[in-house]
Amino acid sequence: MKNVARRITYSLLLACAVAAIAYGFKPQPVAVDVETVSTGPMMVTVDEDGRTRIREKYIVSAPLAGRLRRIELEPGDTTEAGETLLATIEPGDPELLDSRALAQAEARVNAAAAALKQAEPHLKNARTALDFAETELGRKRELAASKALSQELLDDAEMQFKMRSEEYRSAKFAMEIATYELQQAQAAASRTNPDVDAIQDDSWNFRIDSPINGRVLRVLQKSSAIVTAGTPLIELGDASDLEIEIDVLSSDAVGIKPGDRVIIEHWGGERELEGRVQMVEPAAFTKISALGVEEQRVWVIVDIVDPPSKRPTLGDGYRVEGRIVTWESSSVLRVPTSGLFRDEDRNWSVFVVDGTKSKMINIEIGQNNGLVAEVTQGLSEGDSVIVHPSDQVADGVLVERR
Repeated sequence: MKNVARRITYSLLLACAVAAIAYGFKPQPVAVDVETVSTGPMMVTVDEDGRTRIREKYIVSAPLAGRLRRIELEPGDTTEAGETLLATIEPGDPELLDSRALAQAEARVNAAAAALKQAEPHLKNARTALDFAETELGRKRELAASKALSQELLDDAEMQFKMRSEEYRSAKFAMEIATYELQQAQAAASRTNPDVDAIQDDSWNFRIDSPINGRVLRVLQKSSAIVTAGTPLIELGDASDLEIEIDVLSSDAVGIKPGDRVIIEHWGGERELEGRVQMVEPAAFTKISALGVEEQRVWVIVDIVDPPSKRPTLGDGYRVEGRIVTWESSSVLRVPTSGLFRDEDRNWSVFVVDGTKSKMINIEIGQNNGLVAEVTQGLSEGDSVIVHPSDQVADGVLVERR
């Protein structure tokens, strides 16, 4: 009986050892991460840092020679057109008031008058373009209400109206500045050759009022001093009238066009701002990157679509992050780029989970934003794609979802 029990024990131990060896040689499934191919919105963007700048800055200069009184304004002070006193110039010494100064003053009057004539047709053209854009927008809104026009075309008409509005605003500003400069030049000319006794009267002092409603950006000549005609005194601007300049790689700039949507992030507010590309400058410049590499960069100028009430604290020279949308769609078949790889023939491929095994599939992709890629052929919605496949994953390998 002892021999029988011993044999049974040895047999069981041998069977367990054989089973353990067999289990050890059995293929084990590879644990993989899986994501599902889905249909949804997708956009391709160029992401770069940018900075704000006031669209129209105005440097007030001395229109005639004389003694400048100390300027009391400080950066940040508000100004009102025609009301806020910027600076006062007292008449200089009589020997400076000669025929040459009179000729220069008359020349400045003529130049200012010519600039005003040049600004008038620009304002008329901007007004005409704005009226046309407004009419088109009204017509397309009616068509969109009756479902006869796509939302994309309506959005384009609204964008054109906003752009024409900004152009008209800029032309109107230029017209106001030209008018102001003519008035200043005429006033300066009338004081170029006064009676020597008259200049002792304070009423002969030349008053420089603000040409615009805005704020003081910089005081260029704070202290009292003898100034000549054309000396910069103070810089003004409307802090609510901002645009953004973003420098991008020249290789990215070729895919950006005026009117492209821009998402403005990390500017300090709680929500993103909306922008539109105004212009892609035609000339590039060289910039040294943080890694010491020379890069060719291009300035992209962006209009802020959101009104100033949604960005009241955003000022001149502030840092922002801009995402320039070069392509977008509301519904595309998407696959994570972390699942893409090139096969031996340099074709795009993925591993999908087919039951309990992996299967390699060649696919064709369209747009790619670095996170997801548009699938044009090879996959269907709902397919399970292996992301970040390791060297253990191959065609036909047993896999299990991690």
